[in-house]
Amino acid sequence: MDWRQLPDSQTSILEDVELWVRCGLHPWERHPERPNRLLVSVALYTSTRFDPATGAGYLDYDRVRDHLKTWPGRPHVDLLETLLAGLSDFAFEDPLVEACRVKVVKPDIFPEARAAGVEWFRRRPP
Repeated sequence: MDWRQLPDSQTSILEDVELWVRCGLHPWERHPERPNRLLVSVALYTSTRFDPATGAGYLDYDRVRDHLKTWPGRPHVDLLETLLAGLSDFAFEDPLVEACRVKVVKPDIFPEARAAGVEWFRRRPP
């Protein structure tokens, strides 16, 4: 597709937010005293144009950061997909967000891999 045919858009981004969360299916991940280190990235997309004069159209990544800061206190979660489902639902609580990319990786889970994880791209449900 020719980029000139794409609508104007803006993206609000948080990258590699480090959190310690009790999660995982493996037996060694089920010790409450040893949560997994996660890196969480979020991109919020909107076609709403930002108005510098009024601030209208502002995508607030602080609310997402505040939400992520609650994760270390949550009960154990088996699957990263559970975290992504809640995070994408939270992203769509902002009426400006038309789509989001959410990614959670475990950087310390396998010695031969830089990270293992899951990434979703979701459009606002109709």
